[in-house]
Amino acid sequence: MCGIIGIIGRENAAEHLIEGLRRLEYRGYDSAGVATIADGAIDRRRASGKIANLAAQVAREPLAGTTGIGHTRWATHGVPSDTNAHPHSNGRVAVVHNGIIENFQELRGELEKKGHTFTSDTDTEVVVHLITENLDRGLKAEDAVQKALPRLQGAFALAILIAGRDDILIGARRGSPLAIGYGNGEMYLGSDAMALAPMTQNITYLEDDDWALISRDKVEIRDGAGRNVERPIKQTALSGALIGKGEYRHYMLKEIYEQPQVLGDTLRALFNPAERSLTLPPMPFDLAKIERITAVACGTAYYACLVAKYWIEQLAHVAVDTDVGSEYRYREPPLSPGGLGVFVSQSGETADTLAPLRFCKARKQHILAVVNSPESAIARESDVVVPTLAGPEIGVASTKAFTTQLMSLACFAICLARAKGAIDSKREAQLSTALAEVPSRAAEVLHLDEQIRAIAEDLVQARDVLYLGRGASYPIALEGALKLKEISYIHAEGYAAGEMKHGPIALIDEHVPVVVIAPSDNLFDKTLSNIEQVVARGGKVILISDEEGIRRTGKNAKHSICLPKMDPFVVPIVASIPIQLLAYHTAVLKGTDVDQPRNLAKSVTVE
Repeated sequence: MCGIIGIIGRENAAEHLIEGLRRLEYRGYDSAGVATIADGAIDRRRASGKIANLAAQVAREPLAGTTGIGHTRWATHGVPSDTNAHPHSNGRVAVVHNGIIENFQELRGELEKKGHTFTSDTDTEVVVHLITENLDRGLKAEDAVQKALPRLQGAFALAILIAGRDDILIGARRGSPLAIGYGNGEMYLGSDAMALAPMTQNITYLEDDDWALISRDKVEIRDGAGRNVERPIKQTALSGALIGKGEYRHYMLKEIYEQPQVLGDTLRALFNPAERSLTLPPMPFDLAKIERITAVACGTAYYACLVAKYWIEQLAHVAVDTDVGSEYRYREPPLSPGGLGVFVSQSGETADTLAPLRFCKARKQHILAVVNSPESAIARESDVVVPTLAGPEIGVASTKAFTTQLMSLACFAICLARAKGAIDSKREAQLSTALAEVPSRAAEVLHLDEQIRAIAEDLVQARDVLYLGRGASYPIALEGALKLKEISYIHAEGYAAGEMKHGPIALIDEHVPVVVIAPSDNLFDKTLSNIEQVVARGGKVILISDEEGIRRTGKNAKHSICLPKMDPFVVPIVASIPIQLLAYHTAVLKGTDVDQPRNLAKSVTVE
């Protein structure tokens, strides 16, 4: 998770920026940088590697100025470099950015035709030049930013400096979180309250499409339409636990809302936005020669493996065996040398996943790990690690860890298909573009939160809930049922929709809600038939689909949750969010301990 810090104050900004970045180290990063304004001019320092490298550079070449911005970042693709590190600046404007600008290629081409010169491979740099173009037209700093923001497609959090204006700091957000801190003659900006904790207890959280003009003694916040708006100032206690939840009632809800950012962070580690291509970490084996894959995980991570099975077999035409870790090695499955074992874990310490990894390794399998903890046992014992950049996940019920696992596995599926010659560069670009749109699609789904909370009222009294899905939506149905069981203690089961008539249909009556994940893809007609069978038996259907699917279902659904239009390939990632919110709000209404449900632990390190 990339981190942002900004300061407009009375003392040297650089040292406070670096201290703020140190508090964001827990998010993970591989480069860092700061920029300040002194005597009207923007100056910056950037360094690959740890913040200690940046601090040493600033010690050698001090930065003056009391207004500045800083950033910790995962490199977009390839080896982390000073050139691709933030802040990005052309001398007129400096920007730090979390998220993905989906339409940066079109914007870059337009700006290059107007004479703008780009010096990095990043999508972020278009923001610098877009604002500069507006300044060149004579617009004031704040107007130049306001005019630029609607042209950006995607999910983002931005902190912006304008040369000659050390009296202002500008922040903007869509999807990715951003908080403003209030001090005495100083103001602060941060991607989370942890970065601001030592400086202030008074914090305002920007809402989607807000942007803020910050001076030393006041904040002016405008919405996407440019209207002045008021956002509440909240006082936080100076403890990591409370600040970690920010404005949210529970860690789980906070982590659900972090998904647009962490999905973008995870993709950026593997994605070349200029070429719309993906690059996996270096591998000590030839991906093109992999003929069979064994994917092993536990709980929610196992469902990520099931989604990946659909992706890999459809795209790369490579057979995938999936297993729950606790059962795998007891079957003593035969393995041909040279196969690939894929092991998925949030903690990287899951005992039931680590044991199968060692079983496969002893039988000459190549080992690939998808983990959120790069120093974990599973990571250390693997040949290659594809990271999930979810940052710390405190809530026991996995949310952002699951969707970032899906993002990493989707990238792996595309790279494998390309290596096998099963897709061409055009298809890779289409799929990569679809993944690049996921953070903003995720942000759109979060706007349905209140509607989903109202739907949850229909689940509170249920004793049983069924979840149905076909194709890659089937594992999402399994995950939806697991989430509801974990935190609300309501019995729920997920089924392949075609299996309903082979037994589960006996359970359906007017007291059994049925949640159906059914995007309007090539399987929709078959799922619609299942919906009609549920309705005929008095079942209450909660449909998760897109506008076309909802239209075709008509009055058969009691409730509908409308997903944004997207490539069918990425639907499992985005459709995970409404099932998380549905489980969360049901649990809250029931009064259960959402973050620490009974009998469960975050990481299972014993067999």
